[in-house]
Amino acid sequence: MGKTLFDKIWQKHVVAGEDGQVQLLYVDLHLVHEVTSPQPFESLRENHRTVRRPDLTFATMDHNVPTKNIFDIKDKMSKLQMKTLEKNARDFNIRLAPIGDIDQGIVHVIGPQLGLTQPGEVIVCGDSHTATHGAFGSIAFGIGTSEVEHVLSTQTIWQLKPKTMGIKVVGKLPKNLFAKDIIMAIIAKYGVSFGTGYAIEFFGPVIENLSMEERMTICNMSIEAGSKTGLVRPDEKTFAYIKGRKYAPKKIEEAVKYWSNFYTDNEDDFDKKIIFDVSGLKPIVTWGTNPGMAVKINEKFPEIRNKNDQRAYEYMDLKPDMLASDIPLSYIFIGSCTNGRYEDLKVAAEIMKGRHLAKNITAWIVPGSRSIRNRAIKSGLAKIFEDAGCQWREPGCSACLAMNPDKIPAGKHAASTSNRNFEGRQGAGSRTHLASPAMVAAAGIAGHFVDITKENFLNDKAEVE
Repeated sequence: MGKTLFDKIWQKHVVAGEDGQVQLLYVDLHLVHEVTSPQPFESLRENHRTVRRPDLTFATMDHNVPTKNIFDIKDKMSKLQMKTLEKNARDFNIRLAPIGDIDQGIVHVIGPQLGLTQPGEVIVCGDSHTATHGAFGSIAFGIGTSEVEHVLSTQTIWQLKPKTMGIKVVGKLPKNLFAKDIIMAIIAKYGVSFGTGYAIEFFGPVIENLSMEERMTICNMSIEAGSKTGLVRPDEKTFAYIKGRKYAPKKIEEAVKYWSNFYTDNEDDFDKKIIFDVSGLKPIVTWGTNPGMAVKINEKFPEIRNKNDQRAYEYMDLKPDMLASDIPLSYIFIGSCTNGRYEDLKVAAEIMKGRHLAKNITAWIVPGSRSIRNRAIKSGLAKIFEDAGCQWREPGCSACLAMNPDKIPAGKHAASTSNRNFEGRQGAGSRTHLASPAMVAAAGIAGHFVDITKENFLNDKAEVE
């Protein structure tokens, strides 16, 4: 039996421990942000420890950053966490992209953007959506606060090796369907826990045809399927993306030769395999309070099957047999580590160009990094959003989660390009509906969700087939 991509990377990083037991893994890259790092650094001081490899550690600020005025931090805890990270980075000689720095942005956006994220690595961060980096053919996963301290002091982490799952994505992706629709459709079909205990590799012709940005979206939401990590085999797209970036290897040819060793020998080597056909897929929208509670744009919301459904309908103030187009939207949010990259903004801008937001919509457009912000301003994307009536913001996690001023008001429905629609995720009492950047942009113009696979989608409401 051969080995999977995951197996090969894991094997190269085992420092101690036997097969089938908890093993000690070497960590190639440790990403740090302001929320999950204060306690670990303080513990290092108390125990007179140092950071083992500052050169393999990179910090930024994202969760607490205000996006209207990045320097006007009114929340005392947010201000303290950011000042603490500045001090910790200085005291422990760690690279930091502070607020306003050209490299600052959402941690899972700037890692790839700077060339820090590379194939064949083990990458960790105190954030569950670290799985994003697996799009480059690496084992990337989120870790807890105590684990952050362990990695800082030893550059290693104890882990139990999961089983492997291969999801082969086949068929022809319809026009105006995107990576977000693929991963949301998979989760809607198989549930939010089908990946528990597995490392998921996405492969097949559809995945191969996706851009690096879209592969990142797929891997980002692996955690919503119950898996800690998602991977895609590194290929020529991967290598071309990394080449020339700030922290990319100087001897890129040697690096590519090494990276090319990481692939699954045979698709039958996975412990479990799923084949998912995207032919005929429609845009996906969530109606409930977890990413698995989702439907195609032309499908009615399901009947109440259990207590979770009942609670979700009550919280969202929706009913079975409604359509996504019936959701009374008030806000749209385009951004986050899932869909805050330049490519995502471009897709949204193409829909909004020459149009204006519906009167019932407030829109926040938040680039994933300062570099993306600057590029969008230079290229004219930012002006398209502003002319459409959107609020163009500074980079940060923003309305993905309620840890900064960008909160959706209680009772309001928001179309969001983020990754989670849990109760209160975007603000106490807020109601979140996940969708692709194109779907969210179109909803902003129409004032409600529409089927963007139709020819005149901004004039039509979705209909049941």
